[in-house]
Amino acid sequence: MTRRASAIQQEIRQTRPFQSIGQEAVVALFRTADLVRRYYGEVVEREGVTLQQYNVLRILRGAGPSGLPTLEVAERMVQRAPGITRMIDRLEVRGWVHRRRTSADRRQIHCVITAEGLALMKRLDEPVDAADHTAVRGLAKRDQQRLIGLLDAVRAAHADRDS
Repeated sequence: MTRRASAIQQEIRQTRPFQSIGQEAVVALFRTADLVRRYYGEVVEREGVTLQQYNVLRILRGAGPSGLPTLEVAERMVQRAPGITRMIDRLEVRGWVHRRRTSADRRQIHCVITAEGLALMKRLDEPVDAADHTAVRGLAKRDQQRLIGLLDAVRAAHADRDS
């Protein structure tokens, strides 16, 4: 009995079976992540910001008026960005972020979201919230919770590599 091609095999037009279920799961994960990333990119780019820049602004908004050191912003990013300093440079030029040295350690630079950055984030709140719902619209709430748990387990299995 031949196995019917999976949805991911059909999407990428792969005629040969995957080498393993693990390989199929990873390809499906990559394909899904790319689709969602592109969709969110379109949403935030309407306001002239990239997805990674949006992520930095989201982190800084959550940090409040005290801001965060540059390296901590980098550590908190959903998708790692090697050029965090250049990215913050661009955000500062746009007037969305301000940098300041702390009095406790003059070597450490804190990044703070500006009023203009907060206004940008406010404009993006509704479209991003709608994107959240659209991204998982094919899943019931209990399946969304299950997906979160499954993705948590995958990341936990790689926790030692993430440092």
